Amino acid sequence: MNDIWLALGLVLVLEGLVFALAPLRLEELMKALAGISPERRRVIGLVAVALGVCVVAVARRSGG
Repeated sequence: MNDIWLALGLVLVLEGLVFALAPLRLEELMKALAGISPERRRVIGLVAVALGVCVVAVARRSGG
């Protein structure tokens, strides 16, 4: 359970940094995403999830 809280905290830090350091770029990104079809956004999301799972698996295997 501690790992879940750690992961959630790291996500919040990273998301917060994007909002704090580059709010205008984030706005541009949202506009660009609006121009992409929902199917393509779904694929991008699934790829991001798969990459995240791989990163977690590698980190856990390497003793993290």
